[in-house]
Amino acid sequence: MEEVQFRNKIVWFTFFYSLLVIWVHSYNAVLFLGSTRLGYQMDWLERLLGNTASQIAVPGFFLISSYLFFRGFTMEKLWVKWKARMRSVLVPYVVWNLLYYLGYVVGSRIPYLSEVIGKGKVPFSLSGAWDAVFNYTYNYVFWYLQQLILLIILAPLIYMLVKTWQIGCLVLGGIFAVIYLGGYLPFLNLDAFLYYSFGAFAAIHGKRVAEGKWNRGRFGAGAALLVSAIFLYGFDFPGSLKGEMAASAVCFRLLTPAGLWLLTPERILIEAKDWMKQNFFLYAAHFAIVRLVNKTGALLLPSVPAIPFMLFLFMPILCVILSYQAGRLLRWLLPPLWQVMNGGR
Repeated sequence: MEEVQFRNKIVWFTFFYSLLVIWVHSYNAVLFLGSTRLGYQMDWLERLLGNTASQIAVPGFFLISSYLFFRGFTMEKLWVKWKARMRSVLVPYVVWNLLYYLGYVVGSRIPYLSEVIGKGKVPFSLSGAWDAVFNYTYNYVFWYLQQLILLIILAPLIYMLVKTWQIGCLVLGGIFAVIYLGGYLPFLNLDAFLYYSFGAFAAIHGKRVAEGKWNRGRFGAGAALLVSAIFLYGFDFPGSLKGEMAASAVCFRLLTPAGLWLLTPERILIEAKDWMKQNFFLYAAHFAIVRLVNKTGALLLPSVPAIPFMLFLFMPILCVILSYQAGRLLRWLLPPLWQVMNGGR
């Protein structure tokens, strides 16, 4: 595909994954309805809709981030890549975590708003700021960026492990085997390591497939990956862990984004609109929007099941609208701050 088509497809997929991430964090039934039978029934319905499909979002982000980092990569380009990621990932990670912390500090001291926040009076201190930045204490969704930063630091090692096709296959198989056996790494999520390493492998060895012109062969490969992902989703690997780190779940999260990429013809994707291109800002801001809307709604709106469910369904649209308008305002009033908060994008 042409470079313009490739970049446009990246925007479409990151926007799609952003919407799914918002769904993951929008569960609100128990908040509105309390710990009641109806509340848990509505919560089950929300999670049925959100969890199953939305769990591919973060793996999709890891795959795209890795593919873009290792696309045309050589060790000579390492510092250039690192420098670019400092601006696009590390700096906004620190700034957003500090802003969330300051927001909680100030908000917890404002009448009524402190009730919405529900954390008591958040102390203002250097240790609190340190904890907020390095442990994403007040912005839980940034666990992904913390993991991404660690993986970017490990990029030279990952490149050395996957730059040879045969060794790369063994490495990917080895990481999956460790996941299957219940192993772990300090500080780094093994499944994130697998997704990122797979993205690197695809960028180095699979560019012809990933960026080739869409045809029946690519459609068939994408369909096969999706069918495999669906089959493996509920598969019980003997001796595997259960839950989030189950081998079947990891396979589903890896194969589904890859299958969707191959299955989707780039020619049907119209040029992405401006409001679809602020995906980093949307990802960073959505958690505050979701919490504010849900907690305010729970305090002011009647406890009718339809209200939390409709808020849940339409929360991605609401977040896109509010974050886009906030972004436009920032670009107009404080362009330098906008550049920092959006990672220079």
